[in-house]
Amino acid sequence: MLKLNIKDEVSQLKAVVLGTAKSCGPVPSPKEAYDPKSLEHILAGTYPKEADMVKEMDAFAQVFKKYGVKVFRPEVLEDCNQIFSRDIAFVIDDKLVKANILPDREEEFEAILHVLEYIAPENILYPPEEVHIEGGDVMPWDEHIFIGTYTGHDYPDYITARTNKEGVDYIRKMFPDKTVKSFELRKSIINPKENALHLDCCFQPIGKGKAILHKNGFLIEEEYQWLVDFFGRENIFEITADEMYQMFSNVFSISPEVVVTEQNFIRLNEWLRSQGFTVEEIPYAEVSKQGGLLRCSTLPLVRE
Repeated sequence: MLKLNIKDEVSQLKAVVLGTAKSCGPVPSPKEAYDPKSLEHILAGTYPKEADMVKEMDAFAQVFKKYGVKVFRPEVLEDCNQIFSRDIAFVIDDKLVKANILPDREEEFEAILHVLEYIAPENILYPPEEVHIEGGDVMPWDEHIFIGTYTGHDYPDYITARTNKEGVDYIRKMFPDKTVKSFELRKSIINPKENALHLDCCFQPIGKGKAILHKNGFLIEEEYQWLVDFFGRENIFEITADEMYQMFSNVFSISPEVVVTEQNFIRLNEWLRSQGFTVEEIPYAEVSKQGGLLRCSTLPLVRE
């Protein structure tokens, strides 16, 4: 059995589900795009090739191996994009919450049933239908849970709005002893530099009390300011609109000291090293063309 345990974003990782790029299907048509960044690459003819993404994800798997992390992979579904395992479920404490995602991605959850067999059934939560929530918007941080949301009345018009008010309320109800802090995110269907698809596209806490943050990802300045005050301005690496677009905040912590990042994130990687982190750089630029990066590709199960 797997004893689920996720209290934060940075404790020593023991077990994780890493997505897969195998058999991810043909290049989508523009109207099939889930996010503005994918759309941009579909239209430009620069949409990533499967072989390149498989190679990048293998590099990520090698880093996990190096640090002794148990890695599960989804069963490969024919012509199905299964890279972003963070979208399909997430763990808080000892509970795995199934994300209610875009309906045509339902089978992605079924592809990790072989992992769920290791988890006690009472520790798997299935939110009701009206609850929309995805793992990229949910960050456990000790006694806090940070959640990205969009509660505008035009929520149904945005395929890029993934977590609704009911999603936030559901987490509050299921984890009554935690302080749930929600953040309204800026959404755009057409401009990838103005779209924070998930909270981890504009913010992520890392070890040593530090955080990566992008001000314009937040719709309400006070909510952005709350994070600045919470972590302290001197502990924050503020990224530009272009760096948010490149997914600088979507790195992944294996431990409080070790961060996996994209090899082209030069400014960030230098800063991380100057703060005493071990930086594991891998190529991930092709995957990023689909609007997600390292955190999006992982579903952490056990940290100690």
